[in-house]
Amino acid sequence: MSTPDNTSENISAAPSPAVEPTSPPAVKTEEQWRQELTPEEYHVLRQAGTERPYTGEYWDTHTAGVYQCRACGTELFTSKEKFDSHCGWPSFWAPLADGTVRYIHDRTLGMDRIEVRCATCDSHLGHVFEGEGFGTPTDQRYCINSVSLKLVSADDAGQ
Repeated sequence: MSTPDNTSENISAAPSPAVEPTSPPAVKTEEQWRQELTPEEYHVLRQAGTERPYTGEYWDTHTAGVYQCRACGTELFTSKEKFDSHCGWPSFWAPLADGTVRYIHDRTLGMDRIEVRCATCDSHLGHVFEGEGFGTPTDQRYCINSVSLKLVSADDAGQ
């Protein structure tokens, strides 16, 4: 998929095995998204923006639970895969399950990186980086905007 400025496209070689979602993506009009999301959520989730580092709600959270997509509620990551990368955004070494996220080759802002999107509603979550030497099981860092996530704590989920 190319954007009008030809800055991103689908990639076939994702950092981890990509599986097509079994249900159709959540399709809403831009007006519906604008009504449901705050201006900051809309900017990040629907326009692929980025929140400022060290300002998001979850960058330094250690609460046990599941991180859902703030736009559609799909479970994306868990606290078990979250780690302290000290980058200013929540970091995970893997998504909750194959097929919960999809990957886009992102060449915006003069960079060459892999964008991470929710496979259900196609909302922008952040980016994934490899080979940074964090010593995680996958040697990947899913650098995700807090505003893209909603944490459901294990206590709230009754676990």
